[in-house]
Amino acid sequence: MATLYSIHPDNPQSRTIDQIKNALQGGAVMLYPTDTVYAIGCDLFSKSAVQRVRQIKQLSNDKPLTFLCSSLSSIAQYAVVHDSAYRIMRRLIPGPYTFLLPATKLVPKLVMNPRRRTTGIRVPDHPISMALLEALGNPIISTSAPLLMNGDLVNEPVAKPDSGTSRFDLFDCLEKLVDVIVDSGTEPGFHVSTILDLTEEEPIIVRRGLGWEEVSSWLVEAG
Repeated sequence: MATLYSIHPDNPQSRTIDQIKNALQGGAVMLYPTDTVYAIGCDLFSKSAVQRVRQIKQLSNDKPLTFLCSSLSSIAQYAVVHDSAYRIMRRLIPGPYTFLLPATKLVPKLVMNPRRRTTGIRVPDHPISMALLEALGNPIISTSAPLLMNGDLVNEPVAKPDSGTSRFDLFDCLEKLVDVIVDSGTEPGFHVSTILDLTEEEPIIVRRGLGWEEVSSWLVEAG
């Protein structure tokens, strides 16, 4: 049974953040809110927790996992960032954007795409996510939580959940699968992040999510 932590959405209590941080350092898997959707996450460097995240999401080891970083300088530790990618990210972060980048040796193999050796990284615009990142001191896995469709959990990230479904319904369905549930008092969103492939000089929008229209217009103007 998961431990439920109620936390203020805008000014997260430091004591509660520390309790969640300690759980993550101990290998816990959590359900937590982000600036896009509720996500399943854990400490990037907890191998057993990452494996559990994959099991919950039914992801094979060749499917890369996205993780959150606290800043652009933090991203540079885990990814190779060329000049054009840096300029794009500097304009867009923090926000609902996932950047595909070549991974550095700091990224665990269990997280990255094994063929391309790339990784997906976000800097969220969300007080709770940022507080957890700062307390933990390293990245946090962030993969969209399963959603309720016709009363069943599905792992389709762009699916719209059942009308009238509350966060408590999601909590009830996942409380036996995760160790920690972070309740900010806000209902789950279902709009995912926009994914930008920045592995080459020319950026490519891989998935249209929140903010993709603005990015598309800006890229046209910049080009």
